[in-house]
Amino acid sequence: MRKILLAILFMAACGMQVSAQQNLFVAQDIESAIVHDDNTVTFNFKAPDAGKVQIAGDFAEKAEGQHIGGMVGAGLIDMAKKAEGIWTYTTKPLKSELYSYQFMVDGVPTLDPNNVYVYRDFATLSNVFIVGNGQADLYKVNKVPHGTLSHQWYHSDGLKTDRRINIFTPAGYEQSGDKKYPVLYLLHGAGGDEDEWVTFGRATQILDNLIVQGKAVPMIVVMPNGHAGMEAAPGESSWGFYKPIHLKEGTMDGAFEENFHEIIDFVEANYRVQADKNHRAIAGLSMGGFHAMHISRYYENAFDYVGLFSAAVMERPGQDKGVYGNFKETLKKQIANGMKLYWIGIGRDDFLYEANADFRTRLDKLGLKYEFLETEGGHVWTCWRTYLSVFVPKLFKE
Repeated sequence: MRKILLAILFMAACGMQVSAQQNLFVAQDIESAIVHDDNTVTFNFKAPDAGKVQIAGDFAEKAEGQHIGGMVGAGLIDMAKKAEGIWTYTTKPLKSELYSYQFMVDGVPTLDPNNVYVYRDFATLSNVFIVGNGQADLYKVNKVPHGTLSHQWYHSDGLKTDRRINIFTPAGYEQSGDKKYPVLYLLHGAGGDEDEWVTFGRATQILDNLIVQGKAVPMIVVMPNGHAGMEAAPGESSWGFYKPIHLKEGTMDGAFEENFHEIIDFVEANYRVQADKNHRAIAGLSMGGFHAMHISRYYENAFDYVGLFSAAVMERPGQDKGVYGNFKETLKKQIANGMKLYWIGIGRDDFLYEANADFRTRLDKLGLKYEFLETEGGHVWTCWRTYLSVFVPKLFKE
């Protein structure tokens, strides 16, 4: 009996040891998301028992009202079943861009097991790939000097918690002695967190490449979490592993804007920065554009550069109190104090297009001078990465 028990324990230990090993052999033995020289891309997925496999991607034409697998702006394409149960599809030549996609297997969203590059947008996971030879070369890790990305925590007295923040310092920061740098505060949208400009936004790659090309001034980029009710991105906080919930408490109630000075104070206390209005910029996408607009007028003498990317600038019920109150008066003070750049970008198909047109009319009446860029596209990362790459070279030029 004792020998049997020892044998069972030995086999259990071996099983535990095997399960703890790296998963080296679980992927399908095929290639997928193959980018060809002519900018076409081939996808392969082995599912011999599936009745239908489709690909949902932001490179596919989107039908009216289509919303696929939680992916915004995704169209749906049927794949063809070939030998050995492998489903395949090759795109037409694609323009240079970072693209995301999922498979739909008999209607069920499924990641591509043959492409390990996966990003999270809110609660949706997508595979990604890059087609180069154009705009997306800015989004690649090229052989250039690289900056440093740090995950920091700061304490917020106003929000009564510690909060996670991502901070990019440019190449050479650690070796530059007493040199001080300007700062861009870069804010995410309602479905994002402090990590999203790093992942889908490719902000660090964009900065590395623009700086080495001489198109951008070396700068520090600060990417906080804009949900005042959150400590950090899902999986990075004391809340543990939970299912992300859209628009958590404290998202657009003024708490983030009112306590933004704590972020500035933390950065200026811990980094070598040029701590004045001339060397501070703030920009954001969608909800982050809403935040950037209100923070810049609430602290009306803090930022010389403001960028609104597809900003959620529509008037909202109750948006006349606290941080959001005295809109015209504080904006007039901001104008009187002077700014070097107020920049607005929006896509023609963006659901916030009309709201941005109305907002620009309000700015015109107040006499606020701004730069405006209208592009093709909707409320998508394709636009926001472009806007960042256009906005950044305009900053901190003496």
